[in-house]
Amino acid sequence: MKLKYTIFYVEDVTRSIEFYEQAFGLKRTMIHESGDYGELNTGTTTLSFSSRRLMNELGKAPGTPDPSSPVFEIAFETDDVAATLEKARSAGATVLQEVREEAWGQTTAYVVDINGYLIEICSPVSGAS
Repeated sequence: MKLKYTIFYVEDVTRSIEFYEQAFGLKRTMIHESGDYGELNTGTTTLSFSSRRLMNELGKAPGTPDPSSPVFEIAFETDDVAATLEKARSAGATVLQEVREEAWGQTTAYVVDINGYLIEICSPVSGAS
């Protein structure tokens, strides 16, 4: 078994895809012709987006993310946290934590995307295999 995709529920799928392309350099895999679903290539797991409208039609009632009380985050690993943070900031991300060196040997920063989702930008953990 493998983790195939993570789906964010958003108001505007295309705008969300464009944000992640600009902020993190991810490549678009597809946007459905309806505009209600799209995917970005991140390696083996796809970062996907579904419209809240579609989820409501399917009988689900998606909540709204709250970065002040998050229930999850996604993380993008990079060798240059500072440059990635600046790219995300320029694309419209809200910075929650500037670049910081952690005691466990990792560099981290946190942003909130245009939909309110918490994103960690991090380096590989030193000494991790």
